[in-house]
This record gives sequence, C-alpha cells and structure tokens, in this order.
Amino acid sequence: MKLDFIDSLNSYGEKVVRLYDFGMEESIAFRDGLVEFINNDKPYIKLTDFPFIEARNCQLALFKSDADEGIISEDNENFFCAMTIDGYKKMVGLIEPFCNKEAKSYQFLYDLDNLTDFLFSPVGSWDED
Repeated sequence: MKLDFIDSLNSYGEKVVRLYDFGMEESIAFRDGLVEFINNDKPYIKLTDFPFIEARNCQLALFKSDADEGIISEDNENFFCAMTIDGYKKMVGLIEPFCNKEAKSYQFLYDLDNLTDFLFSPVGSWDED
C-alpha cells in the first residue's frame, strides 16, 4: 500500500491524498487498524505507523476531532485528516467492500466541501482500468 499526494488534480484546484497499490489483505489490515484507532484513547495515528504503508511524497496523520474537516496541510507534504469518531466509522464502512474481495474500483473516504480528497484505490487512480 502506497501513500501519495497529487496536486492540481483539475482546473478547480482540487487535490487528492491517496492510498493505492494494494490488495484485499492490506485493505483488511488498514480497516482493522482504523477500527483499533477509533476504539482507543490515542488522539491521532500516523499512516506510516502501519508497517505495510509506504509514504511516497507526503505524510498523513489521522486525528480525532469534534468536527469532520477532512484533510488539511500547510505545506502539501505533511497532511492531517481531522474527523469525528462517526466520520472514521463511515470510512470503515467505505473500506469494507475492499476487505471482502479483490477489487479494481476506488472509493473516496469522505464527502466534504474540502479541496483535498482522500482516495482509496487498489489499482491507483480512478482513470485506470
């Protein structure tokens, strides 16, 4: 599983932080790690704490928040995803289909009015077959 950042995704200035290049086994491991994070008292977790995630051109930390804000960054290298517990639980539900079978589809992990989306894509981008 790889983590990267794509700047200037389109003419609207949208950006994406994506987890890509993985199979069902890593989907399960990521989902289980997310569930563990939801259920413990830690305020945040770095995705590089997962041994199977390779950070390519950015870092991402998930933070527990009082509001669903999504991914933010000041330098386009260090990203922070601020979501409520319920927001993270919704992410778990969105990841679940990738844990049941190998897939080539993709899923955005939240739907917020935010310039940076969070993409979960086994094959890479949504353009790939």
